[in-house]
Amino acid sequence: MSLLLAALLGYVLGAVPFGLIIGRLTKGIDLREYGSHRTGATNALRTLGTGAAAAVFLLDVAKGVAAVLLARLLLAGDPLVEWAAAIAGFAAIVGHNWSIFIRFTGGRGVATTTGALGAMSLWTIVILAPIVAVIVWRSRYVSLGSVVGAIAAPIITAMLAGVGAASVAAIAYALASGLLVTVAHADNIGRLRAGTERKIGQKEAVGTRG
Repeated sequence: MSLLLAALLGYVLGAVPFGLIIGRLTKGIDLREYGSHRTGATNALRTLGTGAAAAVFLLDVAKGVAAVLLARLLLAGDPLVEWAAAIAGFAAIVGHNWSIFIRFTGGRGVATTTGALGAMSLWTIVILAPIVAVIVWRSRYVSLGSVVGAIAAPIITAMLAGVGAASVAAIAYALASGLLVTVAHADNIGRLRAGTERKIGQKEAVGTRG
């Protein structure tokens, strides 16, 4: 029951569609009608601008952090608490990508994955963030940095676990979330291979609220 509670908690938190909400508030638009048709920060950057995209990113990160921390709080003392936290974090990604509030649409889960992973294994993010940043900076592809980060996260977390700096539950979370994020980027991977993926900085023309 504790693991089921963690999953439900994580899903509901993750399902809050901040990208859609901010799109409505700032430009009066449905973010799903533009660009990649996703509700995450990358599509928000193309359609809403830097400030709104930063807000979407931070709020989506917060969903992952909140899922893990609330699971730990509610199940404090339970021997499965770290596994419950991992399940809550993973469920938050599922909620973000397939939100019950917006007909099971959403984003690709990168920011929410990052937040939950930071709460599970902060050192993984400390090591991984500069690597991803350099890849995005050099290639100008957010999707490439996201996929590389998703693949590298469980490797880094396992190495940290080897020196006592991460838990087995964190490794499992990093592996499961990394697979989910990679699968969510299947269309991006296809465009990267074809050389047609959009680079960071390319804007999407949208109308403003009248």
